[in-house]
Amino acid sequence: MLKSPVELPDCCYANQPVLICPSTPTPKHSLYLSNLDDQKFLRFSIKYLYLFKKPVSSDNLKYSLSRVLVDYYPLAGRLRATAEDDQKFEVDCNGEGAVFAEAFMDITAEDFLQLSNKPNRSWRKLLYRVEALTFLDVPPLVVQVTNLRCGGMILCTAINHCLCDGIGTSQFLQAWAHITAKPNLDLPIAPLHSRHVLKPRNPPKTSFTHPGYTRTNPKDNNTIDMVKFLQSQPLVPTSLTFSASHILHLKRQCVPSLKCTTFEALASHTWRCWVKSLDMSPSLNAKLLFSVSVRKKMNPELPLGYYGNGFVLGCAQTNVKDLVTSNLYHGVKLVQQAKSTLNDEYIRSMIDLLEDKSIKTDLTTSLVISQWSKLGLEDLDFGEGKPLHMGSLTSDIYCLFLPVIGDFDAVRVLVSMPEGIVEKFEYFMKEFWDEEDNADANGNGYHGEDI
Repeated sequence: MLKSPVELPDCCYANQPVLICPSTPTPKHSLYLSNLDDQKFLRFSIKYLYLFKKPVSSDNLKYSLSRVLVDYYPLAGRLRATAEDDQKFEVDCNGEGAVFAEAFMDITAEDFLQLSNKPNRSWRKLLYRVEALTFLDVPPLVVQVTNLRCGGMILCTAINHCLCDGIGTSQFLQAWAHITAKPNLDLPIAPLHSRHVLKPRNPPKTSFTHPGYTRTNPKDNNTIDMVKFLQSQPLVPTSLTFSASHILHLKRQCVPSLKCTTFEALASHTWRCWVKSLDMSPSLNAKLLFSVSVRKKMNPELPLGYYGNGFVLGCAQTNVKDLVTSNLYHGVKLVQQAKSTLNDEYIRSMIDLLEDKSIKTDLTTSLVISQWSKLGLEDLDFGEGKPLHMGSLTSDIYCLFLPVIGDFDAVRVLVSMPEGIVEKFEYFMKEFWDEEDNADANGNGYHGEDI
């Protein structure tokens, strides 16, 4: 059996990757992208990795992809700068197609499952690397299907974040799987392409302060930049799975009693442990930036089928001393307050703020958390069963809350930390586990609260 960390064997490509175009002609036009779509923070591809016990025929996957790209034709187009503004992006819906690569790797599904907890650099072999000069030159959708020894299949996708958010990518992948498994049935949700519902007002009207953003100032060299600090060192991924029991224990730490969600409790705990492990100055202002869907917060609500970026980053902030010396209640309250500000007027103010291209996401002393659990990503079924594993192809300094296959109420926390700090971070994250295990062993575990 393979043991983690391990270098994956090389992929064998029998053929060159192909471009999969929509199976019937699609509209040719430019697709406007909203300010939430093309902000600088999102100029990358979301890279998913799925492990399946049984393979699906590559011919079937290519055929169904060509069919679903008729409905999701912008993903077969190409990103470009607009003629009026080279900082503003749009999609050239030209039907050029998505990249589809087929490969074989000499590893079994069981082998990969053993090491699936933490990505390492060799996992990048599982997604074909498109040679491109700039981000704009990479096709919005890149797919690699890797067949494994003794059956099994790994499916990796790279989907341009400027076109879709997590909910949007899940909607697209579910549509592709649906057409593969049930080719004669209509899509359960018809995609909505237009992004004009999130256009800025004219003139723009920024009515609120938005602490998650800052103005680019190239002359300011005195600011502490946590991103540069973290990325200047060798990074090691850490992956910790929190069971329903662990999360319940966290919620019980919110004294005085405070009703909170799983996300609020786990995000606050992760933020606090991250700040503690980095030994940040007590007087620094620490921020937690976390994705919040605005689909039901807009007035009117975003229509069903909207697959563009329909989320913003909520921002909780406090000084380091208060965060690390207070109990979990303090962090949870800050997260709840940040969420409570996100109404229609506040979100439109944020969209208008992003008309100023010198504005960028403030990452200087921020932990960013993106929630991939509870999006239905783990339920993907192309006709041969749901995945044995679903996660990210890579790990970065941005933290992911991932689904746990077979345990809907559990959450896997994945983030990369500097080599010399990762053990400290894991210690703080798991500090209460022994205490909880002892309580359960003594019959004192609490099991009545709804999580």
